[in-house]
Amino acid sequence: VDQHLTEFVQMHGQWVYALIFLIVFVETGVVVMPLLPGDSLLFVVGALGGLGLIHTPTAMALIWVAAILGDQLNFTIGRAIGHRLLAMPPKPWFNRRAYDQTHDFYLRHGPITIVLARFMPFIRTFAPFVAGVADMPRRLFLTYNVLGATLWVFSVTLLGHFFGQLPWVKANLEWIIWGFILIPGVLVLFGAWRARRQAANATPE
Repeated sequence: VDQHLTEFVQMHGQWVYALIFLIVFVETGVVVMPLLPGDSLLFVVGALGGLGLIHTPTAMALIWVAAILGDQLNFTIGRAIGHRLLAMPPKPWFNRRAYDQTHDFYLRHGPITIVLARFMPFIRTFAPFVAGVADMPRRLFLTYNVLGATLWVFSVTLLGHFFGQLPWVKANLEWIIWGFILIPGVLVLFGAWRARRQAANATPE
């Protein structure tokens, strides 16, 4: 993502802001698109901002808006068609396993899942959809949505801005990006496995 985004900036200039907005909006707003880059994109945007190729405050403002609007769209989809989608036969474009893992996570942590999910691939895409299916009050969802987007956008992008130019970070950027993807994913899988194990071991009253 760092190479492609750098090339895009060099070739298309200011259009990079539209591209960044679109990627974040689709990744957070369309439940069937969880594979788009999230944390890694924010970190690279911050690193490019540190190089002067991107204006970091402008990029962060656009990402923040895109993240909030995307989650609101995903939440609305969950409320509108979520139950019907879950009742349908399995579809290749809908990751039911990721949905189930997010649902387990939501049951364990409640509304704060909307904040925590911002830092977790796959869970980030499915959490607002799950909240919509669960009929979470819209105002409550918006509160956690804004809080989560603020923490996510500013922390990850500023990390890239201030530390992305360090020689060690430059030399290991690919591993850092993989870390953004794999570490939260492993934690989520462990949490989902633990939640299911506890549910299976629970004795009915």
